[in-house]
Amino acid sequence: MITADTIDRIAGFDSHGLPVVSVYVDVPVDPRDRKDLRGRTVGLLQQIESLERDDTLDHDARMSVRGDLTRIREAVATDDFDSRGVAFFSCSGADLFEEVTLPRPVHDKVMVDETPWVRPMLAVLDEYRRCGIVLFDSRTAQVWELYQDELRQEERVRDKNVRKDDLAGGWQGFAEWPVRRHAEELTLRHFRHVASVLANLDRSQRYDVLVVGGHEPEIPLFLDRLPRYLREKVIGTFAADLDTVDRGVIREQAGRILDEYERDQERGQVSELFERAAEGRPASIGLRDTLWAGSMSAVHHLLVQEDSIEPGRVCDNCGWLGIAGKACPVCGSSLRHTPDVIDELVQAVIDESGTVEHVQADTRLREHVVAASLRFPLPPQPDAVVGTL
Repeated sequence: MITADTIDRIAGFDSHGLPVVSVYVDVPVDPRDRKDLRGRTVGLLQQIESLERDDTLDHDARMSVRGDLTRIREAVATDDFDSRGVAFFSCSGADLFEEVTLPRPVHDKVMVDETPWVRPMLAVLDEYRRCGIVLFDSRTAQVWELYQDELRQEERVRDKNVRKDDLAGGWQGFAEWPVRRHAEELTLRHFRHVASVLANLDRSQRYDVLVVGGHEPEIPLFLDRLPRYLREKVIGTFAADLDTVDRGVIREQAGRILDEYERDQERGQVSELFERAAEGRPASIGLRDTLWAGSMSAVHHLLVQEDSIEPGRVCDNCGWLGIAGKACPVCGSSLRHTPDVIDELVQAVIDESGTVEHVQADTRLREHVVAASLRFPLPPQPDAVVGTL
């Protein structure tokens, strides 16, 4: 399971100037469709084989890339890939080799830079929230957790209740009303018990969101028994019968609700940010201004259109980020070329305690690629910056 610690460890790797090879490969669900996976990976590596013979690189860099190609080919040849995607990070000359399985598909891509290309992993991690799933009826309940496509059962609850046969009434039906009322009281007591179990689990698991499934007429009654802070986490409900529901249905229904929730959240964040910019509050729209904001450590919350890649320049001395140029317009140091300056921007924002959201939804952000809410208004960019962008 991919974690923030995994990403932080890889992103913090120091190659001492040697190239780092980052490879992402999509893994089909059906094992029969995975026959060309090794061929696709080899094809990606062929795109950078010329670096082994590139005279612009020193001997150590060329030997490091040669070792990277060998190690990744060996890993692909021996791995079963029990996941939806996989990422390799290799820098043989500085003793780095990491293989990370990913819970959802990624685009096939190879990248070579002085730093590991971790933005696709950040996008994957950003997409997944820890989801608690509560399934219930009048006597029983199940609590599940769905995280990074892994579904596991957390708890079972079973309480006493009146049998259905008893609800037909006693002698000539005169006992039906008190029996039914007793059954309703036991059901509400059961709902309160389930709510208590869920609250205890949430304290340890810290669910980000909740999904509730049960008989539709009973769902509002159950929600009313949840503490307010748990009720506010509920993002959707679905009809479910505990006697017939299976893991596949649970995963499908909860996954659908989660996906709709994520896209709604993304659309809301994009709309709010563009409103912020229109009102003249600190914000940046587009790559040029947002790179400048990242250079100034001004970004509070960054929105990035997923799968967007833009080449650019980085100053390793002062942290300036831009699209073009040879010398840093701020400190005069030589600039480093990067195949994806957005990845550098994401890392800079995270390093300065900002937050990042990768947006899949089709919004106004698509035409601008990146946008951000800022901590403070930006100072004017140096003339040299404006002139080279």
